[in-house]
Amino acid sequence: MGAVTPSGIGVGALWDAVMGGRSAIQRLDGPEFDALPVRIGGRIEGFSAGGLVPTGLVRRLSPVQLWAIAAADEALRHAGVIGGDAAGAHVEAFSAGEVFSDDADRVAIIAATGSGPVDAMQAATRALDARGPRAVPLALAVYGAPDAAAALLSQRYGATGPAQGVSATCASGAIALGEGLRRIRHGYADAVLVVGMEDCLGPVNLASNANLRALAAGFEDAPQLASRPFDRARNGFVMSQGAGAILLESAERAASRGATPLAELAGFGASSDAHHPTAPHPEGRGAARAVAECLDDAGVAPELVDHVNVHGTGTPAGDAAELAALDLALGARARTVPLSATKSTTGHLLGAAGVVEAVISVQSLREQRVPPTLNLTDPEFPDFDVVTGRARAVELRTVLSTSFGFGGHNGAILLREPGTDASESHARPAARRDRTEEIR
Repeated sequence: MGAVTPSGIGVGALWDAVMGGRSAIQRLDGPEFDALPVRIGGRIEGFSAGGLVPTGLVRRLSPVQLWAIAAADEALRHAGVIGGDAAGAHVEAFSAGEVFSDDADRVAIIAATGSGPVDAMQAATRALDARGPRAVPLALAVYGAPDAAAALLSQRYGATGPAQGVSATCASGAIALGEGLRRIRHGYADAVLVVGMEDCLGPVNLASNANLRALAAGFEDAPQLASRPFDRARNGFVMSQGAGAILLESAERAASRGATPLAELAGFGASSDAHHPTAPHPEGRGAARAVAECLDDAGVAPELVDHVNVHGTGTPAGDAAELAALDLALGARARTVPLSATKSTTGHLLGAAGVVEAVISVQSLREQRVPPTLNLTDPEFPDFDVVTGRARAVELRTVLSTSFGFGGHNGAILLREPGTDASESHARPAARRDRTEEIR
């Protein structure tokens, strides 16, 4: 796994900040933000692209693509595919295009993002307006598309399986992981590198979402208090930038190279609300279908879900709809399963959120601890077990991670301890079908 987030560079820094309850949200100072109605966000700090790619390419790529490359490199180091320190303190040189030379056509790349390198298009538009057509950079045609990072990574590692982008707003990362799972499960690949990336912390994107009244407003003097999922005082989400990466492999491929699995990606579900451009279905029916399908796919009964890393953005309608969805999909277990809303710490990484939160979920499985939810001082939904205050030790075999986005995009993944006997967690198929039909 790999991560470049406002909580720090690397998976270790992300995990330490989330478990320690240290908010990554800060005030955004600078002339480009001065006139905005919302001037807070989760910003990447301490990142250097030096030595990551050639200097000329650094100038051509957007920061979000460099974060994606760095997160992917960390994931491959962590997996023992390329050399160097797993945390990125030391990186050994590798021959570009030769990392997967032994089975290149069995390795796929999926880059998940809601918007891609939007800064490049915005900068090119300003250049066109100010100086005319010849001022538009050539690099925009090559690196300006949302899927450009997938092509960059396939060339970097020599992966000749499919390289593609996946875009489903805030559900992009979860859906990319699910598509990777399906690609391996159905025999189209033996490994899939999934990278989620997003950078919408520019003034255009901030202004648009603020005008929509989707962002947490009025917290410029106390930005760390802005992201407050499930709290009565919540009034919107906090935008953040960053990237996360996970290398998925078939069990056979991992075993053949002596790799130790971190977790099993056991289930995936996706759906659409077909309801509204921004508002979720008020009863959470679309989200519930994604969760039910995910559990069905994994063969896991609702009562055997041990923890949920919830979408939990802090919007009034979104939080209520998500808990309604869990009620529908999990039944009585919804009110007793420990819930963590880690966007209260990291902010909302939009299209990258599903991958970053999957990283956190895997770490929870590995350490048998779940993160706290910040700023929940006046719970609107006290009947749910939202973890607050400090990290909690929980016996975990399964973790559900949910992602729901504008446009009604819904995605859910189920992670399980490696080596878990699936028969121990199977629900009766008829009961699962009954639940799915009930939700429909």
